[in-house]
Amino acid sequence: MAQVVTIAVLFSGKGTNLQNLIERFHLKRFGDKSVKIVPVTNRPEAEGIDRARALGVESIVIDHRAYESRESFDAELVKTLKMINADLVVMAGFMRIVTEVFTSQIEAINLHPSLLPLFKGANAVKESFQSGMRVGGVTVHKVDSTLDGGEILDQTCVRIERNDTLESYEARIHEAEYEILPHCIAKILNLHE
Repeated sequence: MAQVVTIAVLFSGKGTNLQNLIERFHLKRFGDKSVKIVPVTNRPEAEGIDRARALGVESIVIDHRAYESRESFDAELVKTLKMINADLVVMAGFMRIVTEVFTSQIEAINLHPSLLPLFKGANAVKESFQSGMRVGGVTVHKVDSTLDGGEILDQTCVRIERNDTLESYEARIHEAEYEILPHCIAKILNLHE
C-alpha cells in the first residue's frame, strides 16, 4: 500500500501555483508514495479557493482578521497544520509574515518572485523589473523568522528583456515558478515517477 504524503499549500490570492501543484501532485502516485494536497488560506475571498474546488479539492480557511494578533493567528495555523499532519508546508503566494510561534514549530518552504536576497517583500516583481538589472528570477527558500530570509534551496533566472512590460515579465516569472516549485518539492519529498 502506498504511503500518503501530505503537502499543505498556504496561499492568499489567485492560487495559480496552488492549481499547478494540485495538477502535478494531488492523488498521484510516485513509486511507493501517493500525494495529497491540502490548501490553506488566510482569506475567505481568495480566488485560489475556487481554483482548487474546480479540481475537486476543498480549502481550509482561517481568516487572519478574526485574530487579535499575528501570534494568535499563527497559533491557530500551527494547530491546523499539525492536525492535518502535513509532511511539507509550502507557502505559495501566502501574503503573511509569520512569527516565532509558527517558525519554532513548523518547517516550511516559501516561493519568492526574485533572486533573494534582492527584493524582499510583497513588491518583489515590480522592484526587480524597475531595478535596471537585466535579470530577475525566482527563489525557493526555507522559512525562518526573518522576512524572505532562510536558507536558499533553489533559484532560477528570468531575463528582463528590453521590450518587456511589467505584465510580460511577471508572466515569465510565473512560468518559472510553475517549474521550480514542483521540482523542489519532488526533491525534498523524494518523489520519483
